[in-house]
Amino acid sequence: MAESALEIVHLDESLAVVDKPAGLVVHPAPSHQGPTLVSELAEILGGGSEPERPGIVHRLDKGTSGLLVVARDDEAHAALQEQVREREVERVYLALAGGRLASRTGTIDAPIGRAAKQRHRMAVSGAASRQARTHFTALELLPRETYLEARLETGRTHQIRAHFAAIGHPLTGDSTYGGPVRYGLERQFLHAHRLSFRHPQSGEALSFTSPLPEDLERALEAAHAE
Repeated sequence: MAESALEIVHLDESLAVVDKPAGLVVHPAPSHQGPTLVSELAEILGGGSEPERPGIVHRLDKGTSGLLVVARDDEAHAALQEQVREREVERVYLALAGGRLASRTGTIDAPIGRAAKQRHRMAVSGAASRQARTHFTALELLPRETYLEARLETGRTHQIRAHFAAIGHPLTGDSTYGGPVRYGLERQFLHAHRLSFRHPQSGEALSFTSPLPEDLERALEAAHAE
């Protein structure tokens, strides 16, 4: 999977908002060798109690592109994490799900935990499940897929991917969850499109959007042409 450049879309004394390319891991892990978002932003990150992931408030999967907010000091980190806990951070994704959804809008409310026999996957009612809720709106019903907007109420690992797989509509390109791999995709069709929160210092309402990257734009055009 080719990586494009990490883009900083907002920077101030307390935080940064970044647009993460697909293929970039957020923070170091024993199974990963190579650059991470943490290493790329080493000079501006700060805050938090975990030295291997300073400033990280929330994360995106390696294959998911789009917007993240990161903290630059302990105060901002604590305040932003509190907003996440209180569900005051709006995180809206664009996704392409296999098949046509039966409803144009809805909520998937199903707990998510680690899959018993495939530890790299999450599953509804898996081990140590925690509450998970995803709201969705279908934007377009295409010949073989549904182009949709998904909004996280909670933020569990692989939440959107696991939820849509559980209702029989895995994301296009998401081979981990049984999604159809087509349109030249090398990753799941999932992009963190909009991010809104209150500035931890000023309380100002901030909102950012990120357009679909080129690989997902091409896939969406191909899906229309089916």
